[in-house]
Formats: sequence, C-alpha cells, structure tokens
Amino acid sequence: MKKFIVIFMFISMQSMAQPLKIADGVKFLALGDSYTIGESVDARQRWPVQLATALRKKGITCSDPIIIATTGWRTDDLKNAIQHAHLKPEYTLVSLLIGVNNYYQGKSAESYAPEFEELLHTAIHLAGGIKSHVFVLSIPDYGYTPFGKEKQAEISQGIDAFNAVNKTIAGRLGITYINITDISRHGFTERDLVAGDGLHPSGQMYTAWVARILAAAGL
Repeated sequence: MKKFIVIFMFISMQSMAQPLKIADGVKFLALGDSYTIGESVDARQRWPVQLATALRKKGITCSDPIIIATTGWRTDDLKNAIQHAHLKPEYTLVSLLIGVNNYYQGKSAESYAPEFEELLHTAIHLAGGIKSHVFVLSIPDYGYTPFGKEKQAEISQGIDAFNAVNKTIAGRLGITYINITDISRHGFTERDLVAGDGLHPSGQMYTAWVARILAAAGL
C-alpha cells in the first residue's frame, strides 16, 4: 500500500510539470537581481534582451522585455518592487532568478524557501496563471570569479543549498527549471565568461544561458 502511494505521488508530481512554451507575440517579464539587470554589461548583453533578440531572429514577435531587477536585491526587495510596479497579469513569458543576495547577506536557505515560493506564485499569476509560460533560472556560482575565488568551496556549498530549495519548489509547482549554474562554474578556465568587474557574468555567459532557455522551449 505504501509503495502504491509513493508511486501515485510521484506520478502526480510529474503530471504537474509543464514544458516551457514560447509562442508568437511574446510579452516578456524578467524578475530578479543583478544577474537579470545585467550588472557590468551593456544593456544589449543582458540575457533578457539577448533572449528577445534571439526569438525575433527565429521569427517570433517579441516586445522589449520588462525587467524588474536591481543589483543587491533579495527576495523581499523583489517582492516590494513588484507590488510598487502594479503589474497586470498579461505576460506570456515570465522568468524568476533570485536568491544570491539572500545567501550573500547571511540569510538562511530555510528563510529563503517561503519567500521564493511566494514570488513564484506571483510570477505564475503575472503569466495569467499559465504555468508553461513561466520559468526559473538557477542561481549562478560567484565562487568561480576573481571576487569569490578565495572562498569558492564555501560559496559553492551555499549556492547549492539555495538552488536545492528553488529547484524543489519549482518542481512542486510544475514550473520549468533551467540550470545555468554549471555554466558559471567555468569561470576559472574560461575568463571571458566573467564581466570586467570580476564578479558578474559577461555577455558571453548570458548568451550561453539564452541557449539553455531556447533549448528548454524546444527552439
């Protein structure tokens, strides 16, 4: 009986998952922090902007992305900004990437969990309740940058803990989860992946993220 219940729960969770769908007429909302606003790169190199450009090249109509993100934001900062923006639930593509500053500022993964989940519910609402129009990006690992090099092992462990949280929540809510953390961990061997500030991703790394997003949508 217990085995049947476990199998049923597993099947039910799997059935909730919906693959990312990007159709013509994209209205894109990107929610996050420095990684979404593209700290230290030109505006054209921000990954949301690169994604919009890539979609247009594929013949998909896409308006300029709306980016609600600022360097240094934690989950609570993003929540407040969304509330003040008075956004309508009219977006056909919504992304969420948040949490590195919770970790950097000494917040626990346990306190991050409910705040991230609330934000993901908000993202789903802003996508008109259509889960296949929402995706979560994993938190990149800044331990593989000149800034974080001395504490790489400690930082990587912390980032893994936070990513375990956001991945679990995304899976439970049936939201596409795109891992880009492994790309960031090439920062020591591929220096072009790190921006000139020695901390944030370069436009080249963001290009690799966009390729993952397109692949997740089957494009």
